[in-house]
Amino acid sequence: MMKLKLLPKFILSLAVMGVLLTVAISFFSYENSKSYLEDMYAERVVTGSRSVADMLDAEDVKTIISEGGEQSEAYARVVSLLETLKEDGNITYLSLTIPDEDSVTFYIDICLPDMGDDPDDQIPYGSDILYTDAAVDEKDLENYEMVWEYYERGEQMTEPFVTDNDYGYNYTTVALIYDEDGTPIAEIQYILDMGEVRRHLNSFLMTMLAIALGIVALAMLGYIQFVRRAVTTPIGKLAAFTKEITESGRFENQHISVATGDEIEELGNSFNVMLRELENYIANLSRVTAEKERIGAELDIAAHIQASMLPCIFPAFPDREEFEVFATMNPAKEVGGDFYDFFMVDPTHIAIVMADVSGKGVPAALFMVIGKTLIKDHTLPDRDLGEVFTRVNDLLCEANSEGLFITAFEGVLDLATGELNFVNAGHEMPFLCKKGGSYEPYKIRPGFVLAGMEGMRYRGGSMTLDVGDRLFQYTDGVTEAMNAAGELYGMRRLGEVLNRCRDLTPTKLLPEIKADIDRFAGDAPQFDDITMLCLEYKAKA
Repeated sequence: MMKLKLLPKFILSLAVMGVLLTVAISFFSYENSKSYLEDMYAERVVTGSRSVADMLDAEDVKTIISEGGEQSEAYARVVSLLETLKEDGNITYLSLTIPDEDSVTFYIDICLPDMGDDPDDQIPYGSDILYTDAAVDEKDLENYEMVWEYYERGEQMTEPFVTDNDYGYNYTTVALIYDEDGTPIAEIQYILDMGEVRRHLNSFLMTMLAIALGIVALAMLGYIQFVRRAVTTPIGKLAAFTKEITESGRFENQHISVATGDEIEELGNSFNVMLRELENYIANLSRVTAEKERIGAELDIAAHIQASMLPCIFPAFPDREEFEVFATMNPAKEVGGDFYDFFMVDPTHIAIVMADVSGKGVPAALFMVIGKTLIKDHTLPDRDLGEVFTRVNDLLCEANSEGLFITAFEGVLDLATGELNFVNAGHEMPFLCKKGGSYEPYKIRPGFVLAGMEGMRYRGGSMTLDVGDRLFQYTDGVTEAMNAAGELYGMRRLGEVLNRCRDLTPTKLLPEIKADIDRFAGDAPQFDDITMLCLEYKAKA
């Protein structure tokens, strides 16, 4: 794509603006003049026709339109008067006529060869011409019929007809001649050729265009010289200086001087300040880059450490046939705040933990380590899980200067009886799938979050699992996964995919759920950690 420099852009924009301004001024002047002349000539035609009609004696007119009227003295007298008026008033067509419903009868049609009239075109005395023969087009026919309507009502026309056809561009009007009773007996047809006016207006428009274009062109030349001296030359100097610095890569001790006394000079001074700041920035950039690389490396190490703290070797208990457990955690950042855990409390009891720390990143990950360690350390054989969370909550509150909290669910399954004792601290309700049935949300009291308030008491609950039953637990990163349209994944979709894959083992189930979440989210970024755990009770101990 071709690029234009600043001065050609100025010239091009000024040229376009100049042409538009020229056309606007010229046409505005043209329309004003046109409106003035048309109104003036319209008034002249109406006034002139009435003046002619008023000069004629009604008795003379009656004599002329009576049989043999063309041989009368009145005819000669009126013809002489109309010839004088036509010549003095430079009237194009002047006639004495009587209209009818479908025709018009001509009694006098003035013809003056000295004014350019063709004697062959003169209409003879008493000629009755049908409107359909006289009219050039439908509009012209309507004008003839309207003249008859005015005559029939005995009303004078207040404005002329404007015709632009084969007869030319004319203003036409008629003025009624009344007898002593006020009844119309004839009319004066008065036509004025407006062609000369049109030619004058067209000439005026061309003259205005030429004058306006000349003035705009001179103004443009002066303005271009001003722009070149005050704008494009100093900006070009600044651009060349910038290009030289960019190509050379040298920023030390560089300076430009632009003395225009306006914003361009301020721009040059700002550029000099920017160069000095750039020197300092380049000097610090290597240190910042090194620090960023160090932090990135430490975050990678933290992510590996966090991953190693969660049980990640499956099958987790290859020598135990009573159950199968599988869990996954996908952090939204390098390190996450979700965690899961499962461990043997004693030979016949397995504990599962699912938790979500508020917040993201390193602070949440560190708080996660503390919470995970405390829950595991306080989960002992025959100890009530409500007491476990009560004690863990008090300890977390003591070391919670950042105001974080944890939602957590812990369950301990007795492998001999199938009894599952659990405690819930503000966490999502799990899904339970009975053998041969479907996954359904298991409604339990949510309880209060851990580390939210010191002195909270937690109460546990219990359910019984039969051989073949499964328990699915997760964090809110699953149900609150969002697509590009802002829709949440939700409990309904989670229940649908669980039941669609209910025949899969825990090891194969969780990847299918994660794949379904990814398909739903599409290109939308992951905002929260996604953690899931599934426990299947396969046989009694």
